[in-house]
Formats: sequence, structure tokens, C-alpha cells
Amino acid sequence: MKNFNIKAVLFLNYFVFAILLNSVGTVILQVQQNFGISKSSASILEGFKDLPIAICSFILASFLPKIGIRNSMLIALFLVSCMCFVMPFANDFWFFKLLFAMVGISFALIKISVFTSIGLVTNTDKEHSSFMGFLEGFFMIGVLAGNVLFSLFIDDHNPKSTQWLNVYWVLGTLSALSFLFLFFSKLNESEARSEKTDLLGDLKNSISLFSYKKVLFFLLCAFLFVLVEQSFQTWTPTFYKEILKLPTSMSIQAGAVLAGAFALGRFLSGFFSKKFSWIYVVSFCVIGFAISIILVLPLTHHIKIDEGTGWFNAPLVVYLFPLMGGLLAPIYPSINSVILASIPKYLHSAMSGLIVVFSAIGGTIGSMITGFVFQEFSGQQAFYLSLIPLSLLIISAFFMNKLKINPKK
Repeated sequence: MKNFNIKAVLFLNYFVFAILLNSVGTVILQVQQNFGISKSSASILEGFKDLPIAICSFILASFLPKIGIRNSMLIALFLVSCMCFVMPFANDFWFFKLLFAMVGISFALIKISVFTSIGLVTNTDKEHSSFMGFLEGFFMIGVLAGNVLFSLFIDDHNPKSTQWLNVYWVLGTLSALSFLFLFFSKLNESEARSEKTDLLGDLKNSISLFSYKKVLFFLLCAFLFVLVEQSFQTWTPTFYKEILKLPTSMSIQAGAVLAGAFALGRFLSGFFSKKFSWIYVVSFCVIGFAISIILVLPLTHHIKIDEGTGWFNAPLVVYLFPLMGGLLAPIYPSINSVILASIPKYLHSAMSGLIVVFSAIGGTIGSMITGFVFQEFSGQQAFYLSLIPLSLLIISAFFMNKLKINPKK
């Protein structure tokens, strides 16, 4: 298969960062128990992760191809490998702030590089959309694997135990292996460079993207989607622990079930994108997810969980809640692929940077709002709030679908 080696490396890199990025929900739950951190204070970890992603993406996106796509990914993997090997010795909350800041910086490099690389290893719009769907699906497999991995290191009988930090030995080793695989792989980056411009010209190209209405509506869609997605991914373990009264390990595993539903939804989007227009896929998913929230959340009130409850004897809602993620999952790869396929390849790095920036801001705001409402009111009300951005998302998607981009503008 053409470009098989580099495609495999892209999948592996995404897998590693899926685990690291989406461990924030688990870590938020654990630092509350280990260090007595409040929900609102713990939610700041989302900001330490997402704001460095946004800042670095904005700074690096326009000229990252000149630094080198492959070189950028190697730098990112080296940084997180080092940080992971430090974490088993963490004994204060600031270690986790530093961890997620480093993960955020590194993910900015990885995501822009990966999104830019997709245009280099695919030949048609449909192939681009399909590969994006499968890649995002594999990202969710990483999230699932990460939740399961963390749950294996959790001591349900001693909430104060910090033995779970030993999971970072595994993650550090995985990051180092990913670094080695990439180091011995090759990628033709010539099409991602604009030889006619210097760094100032690249920056002007990036800014010019804001002149397209289609891009503006896309960025709004990306912001709103991640606001909803990150709220659910980050706070599901705490919701299961405090609202449904399940054991800590099972609460973290619920995050794995949510990730599994996301993975399935994104893999399916790889097939659906070949048969249906993206706007039909997005509309179906948004409406279906909104209906699921309205039907499923009422079932979480006044639920009774026995001491011996496990996955084989849990109430129906314990399974239904994370499965809703399957409906939300296809939206992100669908809208990303559409906008990237609409612009020249030399602008893919700049556009990828904007995707990461607005996604990061949406994730931070969504998680912090959810954490505040969760603490002051209830977990159910926190998730009901997602109906507002979902409504705005589908409206923005329709406007985006009607607009065209003329690269000569």
C-alpha cells in the first residue's frame, strides 16, 4: 500500500496522544481524592492542557512546514517521553499542571503535523475524508485504551493511594517507542511548503483564511463541537463516581466505554463519508445526540447502586450514557475534512493550526463551565447545558455547507 509506513506512524502518534490528552478526566478525579482539590480547582487542568495547545498552534501553524512536519512530531514525542518518566515521583498538584502544559504544547505540534500530512498521503477528497474518519476513530481507541490502562492502576480500597502514578512508566515507554518508529520513517513534505513565501508570507496566508466566511463558520462549528465533546469526556468519570455512586475504577472504565462508542462512530464516519454528503451525517448526529440527552439523563436521577454492582449487573442507564458518544463522534472528522479539502495543500498547516486553536479554546471553556455547574448545581444540569451549543452547531453547519471558497480571492 502506498505510504503505508508513514500512515501507520500517524496512527501510532495519534494513539499515544489520545491516551495522554484524555487522561485529564481520570486525573481530575484522582487529584480530588489524593490532594483534596475541589472540582472547580481541578477543572483548571483542562486549561493547562488546552491553552498551550491554542497558543502554540497559533504561533507555529503558519511556518511549521519549514521547521519540518516530521521534526515537529519528533520534538513532541521527546518532550512527553521525558515528562512521563518524571510523573511517578509527583507529590503535588503543580506536577499535573506541568504535565498537561507539556502535553498541550506537544499535541499542538503533533496535530498540526498529522492534519497537514493527511493531504500529503491521500489523493482525493473522499480518500481524505475517509482517512480522517479512520484516524479520528483510532484516536478514540487510544482514549479507550488509556481509560482501561489507568483503571488497572487504581486502588478502589484506598482513595488516597498514589500507586496509579506508575501508569506513567508505561506511557513514557510507549511515547519513546513512537519516537523511534517515527525517527526511522520518511515523509515527502514538499507539497506542504509554499516556496514562494518567507515566514512573513506564510503568516499572511494564515491570516487570509479569516477572510473566507466558510472558514469562519467552520471555526465556530469546531469550537462548539469540542465544547460539548470535552465536557462529556472530561466529566464522565466524576459523574459516574458522584452521581451514579460507582467504584472509582468502574467510573474510569465508563470513560473507556464512552471512548469506545466514539471510536465506533468515527470508524463508521469513514464509511458514511463515501456515501452521504457531510451535512446529512452531521445533522443526523447532532439531532440524534440531542434527543439522547433528553431521554437518557432523566434515568440517572434517584438511581440505586448496590455495593456489589459491576458491569454485569448494572442498571441500564450505566450503559446508555456513554454509548451516546457514538452519535457525537462523526461530526468532528466530517467538518475538518470538508474545510481542509476546500483549500490548497500549502495552506493545510495554517488551517490545521486554526482547527487546533479553536478546538482547544472550546475544550477549555466547555470543561470549566461543566465543572462549575456540576459543583454548584448537579451533574445532570451540567450536561443538559450542551443542548445550547448543539443547537448553534447545526445552524452553523448549514451556513458552512452553503458557502464556497475561491482560493484566488
